[in-house]
Amino acid sequence: MKNEMKLEFLSKSSNEAFARIAVAAFVSQLDPTIEEIADIKTVVSEAVTNAIIHAYPNRDDGIVKIKASIINDEIEIEISDTGAGIENVEEAKKPLFTTKCNLERSGMGFAIMESFMDELKVESILGLGTKITMTKKIKK
Repeated sequence: MKNEMKLEFLSKSSNEAFARIAVAAFVSQLDPTIEEIADIKTVVSEAVTNAIIHAYPNRDDGIVKIKASIINDEIEIEISDTGAGIENVEEAKKPLFTTKCNLERSGMGFAIMESFMDELKVESILGLGTKITMTKKIKK
């Protein structure tokens, strides 16, 4: 059985909290632990913040899309944008790499996503956008 949720919102920092809470509420039907919920909220926050800051620099009219699916006991979260794209995904995934030093960014977003989720896939095309797909098996 597959259960799905889709969200679409403007790339404003105030919407990051909405996205985090919506996905956490959706995954709660699997009865996750508090730690699993915290991990999921953190990765959604990281991915959405990356879209807001990097995909649409100096804009608040870009669209961020979230699709979350539950299949059996696994959550799949897809966060996408149609923004700037990532020039070098492998370099961007390295811990401490950031293109926004002036904004005091830590460069740990992808590292956090990889450590908190079972799988992370990043697809990006310059000028067309980025899609991040993350999966996590919820332990029963």
